[in-house]
Amino acid sequence: MAQETQYNEDNIRSLDWKEHIRMRPGMYIGKLGDGSSPDDGIYILLKEVIDNCIDEFVMGAGKVIEVTIKDKLVTVRDYGRGIPLGKVVDVVSKMNTGGKYDSKAFKKSVGLNGVGTKAVNALSNYFRVESVRDNQQKAAEFSEGNLKIEEEIQESTKRKGTKVAFIADDSIFKNYKYRNEYVIRMLKNYCYLNRGLTIYFNGDKYVSEFGLKDLLIETISDEDMQYPIIHLEGDDIEFALTHSKSQYSEEYHSFVNGQNTTQGGTHLNAFREAVVKTIRDFYNKNFEASDIRKSIVSAVAIKVEEPVFESQTKTKLGSTEVGPDGPTVRTFIHDFVTTKLDNFLHKNPETADLLLRKILQAERERKELSGIRKLAKERAKKASLHNKKLRDCRVHLTDTKNPRCLESTLFITEGDSASGSITKSRDVNTQAVFSLRGKPLNSYGMSKKIVYENEEFNLLQAALDIEESMEDLRYNNIVIATDADVDGMHIRLLLITFFLQFFPELIKDGHLYILQTPLFRVRNKKETIYCYSDQERVDAIEKLKPRPEITRFKGLGEISPDEFRFFIGEDMRLDPVMLDKTTTIETLLEFYMGKNTPDRQDFIINNLKVELDKELMEK
Repeated sequence: MAQETQYNEDNIRSLDWKEHIRMRPGMYIGKLGDGSSPDDGIYILLKEVIDNCIDEFVMGAGKVIEVTIKDKLVTVRDYGRGIPLGKVVDVVSKMNTGGKYDSKAFKKSVGLNGVGTKAVNALSNYFRVESVRDNQQKAAEFSEGNLKIEEEIQESTKRKGTKVAFIADDSIFKNYKYRNEYVIRMLKNYCYLNRGLTIYFNGDKYVSEFGLKDLLIETISDEDMQYPIIHLEGDDIEFALTHSKSQYSEEYHSFVNGQNTTQGGTHLNAFREAVVKTIRDFYNKNFEASDIRKSIVSAVAIKVEEPVFESQTKTKLGSTEVGPDGPTVRTFIHDFVTTKLDNFLHKNPETADLLLRKILQAERERKELSGIRKLAKERAKKASLHNKKLRDCRVHLTDTKNPRCLESTLFITEGDSASGSITKSRDVNTQAVFSLRGKPLNSYGMSKKIVYENEEFNLLQAALDIEESMEDLRYNNIVIATDADVDGMHIRLLLITFFLQFFPELIKDGHLYILQTPLFRVRNKKETIYCYSDQERVDAIEKLKPRPEITRFKGLGEISPDEFRFFIGEDMRLDPVMLDKTTTIETLLEFYMGKNTPDRQDFIINNLKVELDKELMEK
């Protein structure tokens, strides 16, 4: 008989604030990660510090923020009012302490519970806060939330404001590194939402003149716009929208009080409804909502008092009211959009005509595809019941109240052996596996019809659940896991082409990755080292001499499930697939997947020469 587990007073523990944050970091910053994803913890730490600077700007104090990242040391300096000197230690180390509880000082703040900087403090090996105001300054230093140095208040000639520096704890954030692309995207969003604000990042200057219009200009090329961007503003609300000529899905960027609500919420739902209603009323036609919103590219931002988010990372708005005495979020947005957008369309008949053409085109395409879609859905449903192409997980991105939803991952693999190894090694709660059968079709230049007619693409689309809207996406991370050989690289290229052609938002929003797996295993009787490059192999041989055993992995199927769990667990290495903003998707696909073979050959030869020259210089 099993021994009964004792449960008494000795089992009850009370954790102090820093112990709780370090033991349950996901409650405060979402997932941890290593910096390969834009929602990884190290970026949330940076965001929490910058949010305080933004609040100062919103309150009319401080128009410049300076951010530097050198190696792993992050420094953020604002020129706001500065933390009251007598409370410098408290506001970064005592829960339920902060100026944002006073609605007079911070009426429409990004953060309201004062947890942000405490989480940064607790999750950092090194944390220093310095405040300057009234020609005086005070500073304090911490490690893992523990106060190490508290300086006395002293005279200062520095400009007023607050400076925070921290190094994230590498025992919590394993093998992490900051990717400038993600940091820059975050900082640009702050500028779009706060015109008049200047942010310097490692010396480079970022500023926005036209707000959300600038965001869309950055998102979609002039050639791909169906009509010029519609940009409308009011008190506490702003939106910009256009339609893409080539994109199939809807693309939204939503914000509340300067916070990028990547998972939407009540405000985005209301905006989508309002756009449909306004367009139906303007043209006096009961268009399908999907035809109106197909290919839309838009951004919406609102400000509310005391916003309620569904998690500490503030990725989804739960508020239903704009303020204690104000209208509901839905009414506020509906009233603004239906009035302002309708007026705009009446005053700009050329834009209205171009918009109508786009809707009618979407309607024709939907009707042409309706029969194919029905058959494709039936095939996908039947396949999900009778085969094992998809080995699903338990937690999905749509489970927004589950803190592990951001960890949800779909591995796209080639062949049964590789998918079998990953399936046996995976975390069944958050990791799913989709197995390809051979090389997928080259979809460049094809219409959306091919997604439904091709079994592989149809089943992959069904697995991701992205046919109707990106908001239904089931996995936060989509990871291409192919062999490190020519065939594997080709499959990888064909899959990236598929996503670029039909679902570019997956890449734009940072959901698509390439899995790095080791090329070599170097081991002796005492130690095993997995190597991801020739240089790592050389270093491992040097470390494990004399004469260790060396294995070259030719494919993922050769890596046993027992070994594979190391490569898709905490130390998983992912390379994000990113888009260069200076190149349009059409240009990118035409060059790499079009019929210009001689140009590509020259490109490969020239770049191969550059890489060889680099290797020679390093040696």
